[in-house]
Amino acid sequence: MRQYLTVWRLPSAPVLLVAGFAGRLPSAMVPLALLLMVQQQTGSYAVAGLASATYGIAMAVMAPVLGRLADRRGPRLVLLTQSITYPLLLAVLAAAVLTSTSTAVILAASAAAGLSTPLVSGTVRALWSRVDERVRPTAFALDATTTELVFVAGPTTVATLTLLASPVAAIALAGVFTVVGTLGIAFSGAMRAWRPVVAVQKSLFATVTVPGMPRVLVSGTALMLGFGAIEVAVPAFADAAGSPGLSGVLLGVWSLGSVAGGLWFGARVLSTSLPRLYRWGLLGTTIGMLPLAAVSSPLLLGALLFLGGTAIAPTLTVQSSLVGSIAPADATTEAFTWLSTIAFGASAVGAAIGGALVETSYGVGGALVLATAAAALAVVVTLLPGRRVPALA
Repeated sequence: MRQYLTVWRLPSAPVLLVAGFAGRLPSAMVPLALLLMVQQQTGSYAVAGLASATYGIAMAVMAPVLGRLADRRGPRLVLLTQSITYPLLLAVLAAAVLTSTSTAVILAASAAAGLSTPLVSGTVRALWSRVDERVRPTAFALDATTTELVFVAGPTTVATLTLLASPVAAIALAGVFTVVGTLGIAFSGAMRAWRPVVAVQKSLFATVTVPGMPRVLVSGTALMLGFGAIEVAVPAFADAAGSPGLSGVLLGVWSLGSVAGGLWFGARVLSTSLPRLYRWGLLGTTIGMLPLAAVSSPLLLGALLFLGGTAIAPTLTVQSSLVGSIAPADATTEAFTWLSTIAFGASAVGAAIGGALVETSYGVGGALVLATAAAALAVVVTLLPGRRVPALA
């Protein structure tokens, strides 16, 4: 616990953790609430998955552009703007789903909300990358664990509000969390100390092609696609079991397992290289997914999700450490927004494919097999030959 106390005592650390938690909650609430809201209105998981995918892909397209702007001018202006536009567009999205029978209108509103998604994760990770390198790994571990807590609280909150009211209430609460989180980060001491690095003129994808980044991003894309498939398969599983409200609980248990693994991992001092740790983390995540498709009991599924989830936060911690080591000094926020891009974009695609599979003869099992195959592909990517960063090899 000493390592965690050291991080907590850093200037602005409590604000970054608490405001970062609040600002990230919408990322765990809105996709599930949107999925449930659209499914209730249309009766189709395919349309619901498509709406969630549209939301995620729109966010994925815009995030690196905003990340580059944040590196050049500072993230505060971006966050302040998004603290206004995102809640407004969430209200438009809810109204569109509730009042329109047109799939095109629902998708357009989903895209608009996705484009305005606050740049919270990329900003917070970029701020953590500027702390003392001796405590940086623990800071990233605590950040990853906090993020996983988001995916415990987020789905559980959505499930509770859906049972007590409707998914629309969850969308409204997500807008409130957005304002609290983005303003907290924007006015933090760490943000006031931000000094942009003089930028070198380069192409939009220059940060992506830095040695080491393609391997991290491609493997991360495969992993997140698998997570997206699970995030649709679990609600469908709960619905088929006659307990739709269990969806948020099961997803929350999955993230709770990740929290446990993250807390354990962050307190360790390991000498193994980051690429090797990343590969082992991906392998552990894959193994955790293997038995899911064969399960028919909600209780057993919850237990397996918890156990399999223990590998997730450690893997994402190492992933952040890798990106922090690879990213150019003048593009740290942009580099971390690429992680957000693949997280939302790939998981959205996984959700769309998973939603389509659920409505075929393959059913929920097909979506879970897809998730396992995608995670296995992530492991394979780390084994392929390619450019490496000598210091990290």
